[in-house]
Amino acid sequence: MPLGKDYRDQPCSLARALEDVGERWTLLILRDVLFGITRFSDLRAHLDIPRAVLADRLAAMVAADLLDRRPYAAGREEYHPTAKALDLWPVLHGLLEWGERHHPAGAGRRRVFRHLPCHTPLDARGGCPECGTTPPPSEVEHLAGPGHTPRADHVSARLREPRPLLRPVRDAGPGH
Repeated sequence: MPLGKDYRDQPCSLARALEDVGERWTLLILRDVLFGITRFSDLRAHLDIPRAVLADRLAAMVAADLLDRRPYAAGREEYHPTAKALDLWPVLHGLLEWGERHHPAGAGRRRVFRHLPCHTPLDARGGCPECGTTPPPSEVEHLAGPGHTPRADHVSARLREPRPLLRPVRDAGPGH
């Protein structure tokens, strides 16, 4: 008997949250959208994801009110995080930190996150030790750390430099 694809009959908040973010690729797409990768072609290049899978996940994320679709050219759309998606930033940061602790790259952190106003690295819980706050994504900068493994795609090249979360990567490659 095949496993079901949803958790609708589960009376648990975590199970209901997984209805929105539990599919494979969803959290990686959300990470990239928070990193400012808003265009289908750039998401596809950076994630190396099949076109049909990406289209399906983006449609599901729009339906779940995690992403907004916005036109930017004739017949083309960008995807931007909604308030619901922005609320997931501390969770996503926590998963990134968990990955650093339990699946480290040999040469150090893969990505560093800093509080923009004071340039202090965020702690493992996403807080700023200097200011004593947990900054929203609009106040966080990210940059490649010493353990970052360079990739050849045009989007990865843009993400190597320090940049605020949510700043669109718009002129990343051909056709933009």
